[in-house]
This record gives sequence, C-alpha cells and structure tokens, in this order.
Amino acid sequence: MKIAIYSRGHEQELKEELDELLKLLEKNNIEVLLHFSLSRLVQSSTHKIFSFFKGTDELDKSVDFLISLGGDGTILDTVTLVRDKNIPILGINYGRLGFLAGLSKHELTSAVDALVNGTYIVDQRILMHVDADISLFGDAPFALNEFSLHKRDISPMIKIHTYLNGDFLNTYWCDGLIVATPTGSTGYNMSCNGPIVFPDSASFVITPVAAHNLNVRPIIIPDNYIISFQVESRSDRFICAIDARREIVNANVQIAVKKETFNIGLVRLNDNNFLSTLHNKLTWGLDKRN
Repeated sequence: MKIAIYSRGHEQELKEELDELLKLLEKNNIEVLLHFSLSRLVQSSTHKIFSFFKGTDELDKSVDFLISLGGDGTILDTVTLVRDKNIPILGINYGRLGFLAGLSKHELTSAVDALVNGTYIVDQRILMHVDADISLFGDAPFALNEFSLHKRDISPMIKIHTYLNGDFLNTYWCDGLIVATPTGSTGYNMSCNGPIVFPDSASFVITPVAAHNLNVRPIIIPDNYIISFQVESRSDRFICAIDARREIVNANVQIAVKKETFNIGLVRLNDNNFLSTLHNKLTWGLDKRN
C-alpha cells in the first residue's frame, strides 16, 4: 500500500502527530509520499519509509490514499492535488468544525487500521467547474465547496443577472452570490443562511449574500443545470472565487458554472455518516431538554 500525506501546517503539535502517523504506517509496511512542505518537520526523523512529492504530476495510480492533516481548508487544497486521479482523501482534523476532515487527531490509530483492514467507505462528492471567456484559476478551475461572486471591498452592491440553461432566473441586488455543491452547503452557504443538503442530493444551492430585496431567498436546483451570470457594477471589477482561491475580474467577463466531469472520493469510517456529522458538529439532537 502507498499513502501520500499533505498539510499546510508547520506547528510543533503537527510534528508530533506526523511522527506518530509515520510510526503507524511504518508498522504496517506502508510506503509514504510526503508533500515537500512537510520536509522541515521530518529533518531529524529516523523513519526511512517516505519520499517527497511537490505536485499533482507525482501522484499516480500507485497511490492508494491521500491523508490530509489540517482543517477543511487543507482538504480543499488537497482536492487541487488529487484532481481526476481517483485517489480517495482521508481528512484528519486539526481545525475547528471539520465537516470534511471528519476524524480527530486522536483517531490516527483507528484511521490507519481502517485503511489497512478495508473497514472504510469512500463517499463520492461532486465538484463544480467554472467556464469563462478568459482564463480563470489556471489548470484547476473546479471547486468542491462553492463558487461565488462578490463586490470588491467597500464598493456599492452589484447586480448579478443569473440564468439557468440560458433562461433568466433572477437579478440579484446584493454584495455577492454563492453557488454551493451539497458538500459546500455546510460551508459559506450555511453561514449566509442557505439550506443544508445531503451529499447525494444531486443538487446545487444558489444563495445571495446580503440581498437588497427581502423576497429573495436561496434556491435549490438540479446539478445538471448550467448557471451563467452577467454582472453590473459601479466598479469596473469584481471578485470571482472558488473554494479558497479568488481572482479579480472585469465586469464584462462572461462566467458560467456546471457540474465537473469527475468526482472526489472522501474516506469515512463505517460508524460515521452525514447525520452523525450534523449531530457532532452542529450539536443537533443534543439539547438536554430532549
């Protein structure tokens, strides 16, 4: 078995946890690929089972899993490495909520045992693809969580004319607009009062940010729709963002989003599911009055 490991962090705590993880993998004779950003944390390591990788080109079919050490933002970075290579991602949470990185750092042993013994489930999550009449987001124009449009800084609200498969949906007078995948429905979408939808619901959620009209509400649409936009603004530029990446674009740029042609696999243990995640992360059903 071959496992790649990625993380953003350089904290001392991560060094100790990484060392523990390498010991567990070494014990099970698992070959390890470490992202080069972790090289400083293993300079004095006695482990000899790892080598380094820098980018997506070095992840091939021989890699069975990619372990992400960090929060949900780290998993979003990991998605840009995995792309369409069909390598399942296991998230170990070092952040706060951790909707995507569902396992805590105290569950390293359980995580490795599950991978070795095959007692895990891989959930397939859809991605969102961004098309535009200019090049946006380089060679990774896809998002696991959401696509969003925003006004810049303290500029006035923008008008976003929105179309579904070419048919007019609405003009949003707002600070911004979010199009979230089911996975992203518990992210930025949820913080803007958008609905939470199940990962297998085959849908997108369109949620305005600080809408000027009180009758404007989030809407759920099928994920086989193409959503296109025309933006009007007093400013000549606005912000276009996917997950944790953003670009500043001119107001006359034509943009559309659609379902990506490939999925991302997220590993979970057998006793975890979406309902348990909602219970644990949002404390649903834990009211002592029930």
